[in-house]
Amino acid sequence: MPALYAPRYDADGALLAVEPTAADLPATIAKQTWRGNTLSHSTVITPEAAWPSIHMVEVARSCPELCRFCLASYLTLPFRTASLDNGLIPAVETGLAVTQRLGLLGASVTQHPQFADLLTWLDQDRFEGTRVSVSSVRAATVTPQLGRILARRGSKSLTIAIESGSERMRRVVNKKLSGEEIFAAARYAREGGLSGLKLYGMAGLPSEEEADIEATADLLLALKKATPGLRLSLGVSTFVPKAHTPFQWEGVRPEAEKRLQRLARRLQPKGIELRPESYGWSVIQALLSRSDRRLAPVIAAARGQHDSQGGWKKAYRAVRAGEVAAPADLPVPLPAPPPWEEVVHATWGEERVLPWAHLEGPLPAATLLRHRQEALAGDSSADPPAAPSPPH
Repeated sequence: MPALYAPRYDADGALLAVEPTAADLPATIAKQTWRGNTLSHSTVITPEAAWPSIHMVEVARSCPELCRFCLASYLTLPFRTASLDNGLIPAVETGLAVTQRLGLLGASVTQHPQFADLLTWLDQDRFEGTRVSVSSVRAATVTPQLGRILARRGSKSLTIAIESGSERMRRVVNKKLSGEEIFAAARYAREGGLSGLKLYGMAGLPSEEEADIEATADLLLALKKATPGLRLSLGVSTFVPKAHTPFQWEGVRPEAEKRLQRLARRLQPKGIELRPESYGWSVIQALLSRSDRRLAPVIAAARGQHDSQGGWKKAYRAVRAGEVAAPADLPVPLPAPPPWEEVVHATWGEERVLPWAHLEGPLPAATLLRHRQEALAGDSSADPPAAPSPPH
């Protein structure tokens, strides 16, 4: 409860601590974790939903891979899976009684130890007419069976996250994925009858260089050549640091904007769809993900103009300049927010007190620091990424 914890700043506005407001309160709060083997599924199915008329079933929670930027993995540890017989199958049966559209959700769906058994169960003739879709799957777990059954159940494409076409960058972010596995995933998708492969990537990752972006374009072009007839699209976003991950100390890199444009110049003329996330909105995401309570008056000032990037920036400038008063009901007086550059773009020192230091995630800060140091130590800039080629 935020009212029970108060930030303390020094004369320069640096955060010194977030402390309980009463002696009988704990100094830190530990995240509570559901450890059962029955996970969530939809309770309301409607054509008005973001994903219309789909019954969503959570197959797995968290992810064992621990990519260094990934909130969905680090914050939700440990990796847990739903019971097949007592969780997944009853949940699917419940949903298919009212809709023929099924969505299987999770950060790492295909790493469920019985996922192949679930696919075999969904391959029964009684599910003819049922459309099954899955969230992003780990490329190394794509099999011919997965491609065939998804195609038979109405899916047109498969989505995999590669993060980068550069082997070096994948080592930096702990993406345990080889180029050969990416090509195999594309081949299995096409052989199974799917018509498209969607890939997720990022620009502006810590230690990323121009050559790493070129390697991403090279990989996509090589995939297109290796799997003719398979429609390829790349969804690419700017790296945004998230709390409780090893890269929470890193800032948004301004050069990411031009690197997104470079990918567009290389891929779009070759018939590869590029779906970039707005760099400007990624900056606003970083403002929200890295700020402390001094953002409260900015959020209040942005009301009514929060649907534009300029509205957020105007509100931030106004609060910093003292042109907008803080809400009167704030529990503690707050200094002005720090400079925009410091919040959004700066790399923070490891000794810095973080705004969420009083909240315990699954892993202690010392472990996150070690993971960060290991990631950046694995950056071998003298070893430039080679252009990928299909395996023989």
